[in-house]
Amino acid sequence: MIKPALQDDAFLSAVRDADSQEDFFLWWLGQSGFLVKWRGRQLLFDPYLSDSLTRKYADTDKPHERMTERVVHPGTLEGVEVVTSSHNHTDHLDAETLHALHETNPGLTLVLPSANVEFAEDRLGENCPFFLPVDVDETVASNGFSITAILAAHDDVKLDQQGRSHFLGFVAKFGPWAIYHSGDTRLHDHLIPSLIPHSVDLALVPINGYKPERRVAGNLNGTEAATLAKQIGARIAIPHHFDMFAFNTETPAEFEREAESLGQPVKVLQAGETWCSSELASIA
Repeated sequence: MIKPALQDDAFLSAVRDADSQEDFFLWWLGQSGFLVKWRGRQLLFDPYLSDSLTRKYADTDKPHERMTERVVHPGTLEGVEVVTSSHNHTDHLDAETLHALHETNPGLTLVLPSANVEFAEDRLGENCPFFLPVDVDETVASNGFSITAILAAHDDVKLDQQGRSHFLGFVAKFGPWAIYHSGDTRLHDHLIPSLIPHSVDLALVPINGYKPERRVAGNLNGTEAATLAKQIGARIAIPHHFDMFAFNTETPAEFEREAESLGQPVKVLQAGETWCSSELASIA
């Protein structure tokens, strides 16, 4: 099993010690989970920090065998006030992770699609964060972060009876910075036009692609992810949605190869690894 770059106490120490008035810090938590820290404030994108899926599918024909050890127990993450869920799949809306986070951070706010509120209430029960619903092109604000919803298609655009999307990405803005977190998505006609106006500094994009034989909804592949980052003008892109489950992963090689051919700066992180926006200064 893959060992995270930083794990448990070492990870928590790195988060506590990360301090800057100008730059922000980011850690990949595995799958599509990322922790952002900016001037002491923390935003958590789509965390999956449990083994709930491994247990759920243990005796089925689609076992969710972990490839990477858990970076950190969610109940040890202090100071998190905002968390997102881009859609209802358990690796993006995990009750075990959110319950533990909420117990440690009782003021926790969950930003989620308006179309998914009823589902999330049912899954999380009474012990749930404060919900902050959002739909496509709407913006909400919490704890110094401004978060705009971006339409996502996983595999397709899926709307409820009120025309609200079940799948979203998010653009989070804070200070001078803008981060795009894709959620799970494939390319669709509105994706690039909706992102260009946001002047994205950092794009967090999936690379595991679409393979019907896996019988799971698809994502961008490495080529598409690198191309998307280039077309929206992202200063740097970091991949996600790999090295978590053995049946549904890819290597970053295609992503890195296409990015190099396009002249698109990228950074591939290990789970638990720290990245700082100060690294953007070295990018032409």
